[in-house]
Amino acid sequence: MLPDKTLVTHCFMIMDIQRVIYIFLTPLIYLLGGTTALSTRLKLQSARVLLHVLFEHAAGYALFAVKEVEEIGMLLPQVEESVLSIGKFNSMVSLAAFFPFKSAQAALENMNAISEGVVHADLKLFLETNLPRSGKKKAVLGVSDAKIGAALQEEFSISIQTGGVVAEITRGVRLHFHSLVKGLTGQAASKAQLGLGHSYSRAKVKFNVNRVDNMIIQSIALLDQLDKDINTFSMRVREWYGYHFPELIKIVSDNSMYCRLAQLIGNRKELSEESLESLEEVVMDNAKAQAILEASRSSMGMDISPIDLINIERFSNRVVSLAAYRLELQEYLRSKMSQVAPNLAALIGEVVGARLISHAGSLTNLAKYPASTVQILGAEKALFRALKTRGNTPKYGLIFHSTFIGRAAAKNKGRISRYLANKCTIASRIDCFSEVPTSVFGDKLREQVEERLSFYETGDVPRKNVDVMKEAVQEATDVAAEIKRKLEKKEKKRKKREKKLQEANGETNGEAEVENGEADTGVVKKKKKKQAAEEMEVEAEEIPAAENGAGDAPAKKKKKRKSEAEEAAAAEETDTPAKKKKKQKTETVEAEPEEIPETPVSEKKKKKKKKESAD
Repeated sequence: MLPDKTLVTHCFMIMDIQRVIYIFLTPLIYLLGGTTALSTRLKLQSARVLLHVLFEHAAGYALFAVKEVEEIGMLLPQVEESVLSIGKFNSMVSLAAFFPFKSAQAALENMNAISEGVVHADLKLFLETNLPRSGKKKAVLGVSDAKIGAALQEEFSISIQTGGVVAEITRGVRLHFHSLVKGLTGQAASKAQLGLGHSYSRAKVKFNVNRVDNMIIQSIALLDQLDKDINTFSMRVREWYGYHFPELIKIVSDNSMYCRLAQLIGNRKELSEESLESLEEVVMDNAKAQAILEASRSSMGMDISPIDLINIERFSNRVVSLAAYRLELQEYLRSKMSQVAPNLAALIGEVVGARLISHAGSLTNLAKYPASTVQILGAEKALFRALKTRGNTPKYGLIFHSTFIGRAAAKNKGRISRYLANKCTIASRIDCFSEVPTSVFGDKLREQVEERLSFYETGDVPRKNVDVMKEAVQEATDVAAEIKRKLEKKEKKRKKREKKLQEANGETNGEAEVENGEADTGVVKKKKKKQAAEEMEVEAEEIPAAENGAGDAPAKKKKKRKSEAEEAAAAEETDTPAKKKKKQKTETVEAEPEEIPETPVSEKKKKKKKKESAD
């Protein structure tokens, strides 16, 4: 046996020999085309794996090529450290392609598609153009979201990688994006993100299918809160006014009526026969009004100061106004339920239906629930307590407030609650997914519950569900067609109104343009009139010179000028309106006396010429 030291040295020598063989022989094996696992590993280390990371930014899509993927995967802590340094990160990642969005609307459309896990046309074109898919090595695409990754894998049939190294590289790209893309500053990137964030939020709120449910949820919560507040405040009014008129509490049991009476009566000593009619209007009972009047005369209450009475009246007035507002809010809730969930409201009532929607979170969530969940919705504490103590589970939750369960016998309450929950689930699904809301199905389902209730009591066999639903479908199609027809009529009327408004606006604009044109033409015509008047004055000045022995040539020139002036005046008369024609007529009348002496002058000249020729 060799000693321990020699054994150790021999082992180290063997390991060194194996290392030398590994170093020198593996390239030879690789060159000879070996298919061992060792050569495969060397092949992967020597060549770069084609991993590309897709990054979605508010400015556009970016595709980054990752260098030495296997080494990066093996050294994940080093990647996490190098993410913070732009220099180290640039050595691992390089920008392969960038597709900027054309407008804010295009960015919003692409982000909506990505959030829903849909491949947009822009993203498809970008990846088809820039993602290398040819060659021996298949490209691997890294995506941060698994939902869009599954859609891309189905669309392009490529391998998708999420998590791990891709998450770290995406974190680094998000941090240094404005430095990796040329021409993009950090301020511009932040502005694009802010604008897209606002538009995306507005679009989500605008196109939220549950946005109408929010009004129902808020109104039913406010209604419950008002009930509690009115009850508390009414008890406070009873206790406060009871010091002065304690007998009124026994006569009037209704809280809102008590507050109105406290507001009306005030000081009980001032109550007389004259106020009996006003008391009857509030109480709606002659006997009660007479009892209040008699009790005020023999009351055991203490006297109260005017200041305290004023405060009591103010507080009771607030309580009365709250009660009136509660009635208005209940009417608003009824109208909203008839628009959003008419079938559920027709089946179980507006208040109970609104409570179911509020407890579920939305109408869509309520439609997704099975009937067993709807049955015990609102009784979660009792359910878990029963499961913990291994007792009996609750039979009903919020649907207990409906009239059907109260009308059923004790042994049938569980059965009718289960049947009612089933019908509520059907009604909520119809309301959620129907295009035209109608209450036909709700009325038919209510009839079915009534028939089932009478079956439990009397044994009368109810109608089959298939027959009832056939009738409901037929009626619903007729009602939906009628509603669509009315909506189309309203739409046509609205379009006609818009056309009329546009035509009216166009006519007003045309009249304004005509007025402006007439003003321009009036200025031009005034200039022409001035020129004509000047020519007439010149002609009048030249007439005496012609009389003193001017030749025939000046007379011909005068005639030409006159003819030109008359043609201009005629053109003005045809173009101008009636008022301006009158003005022109007056001007021509004024100008005529100047032309009258011209005719005798020409005749005298002719006579003189004849005499001269005769001589």
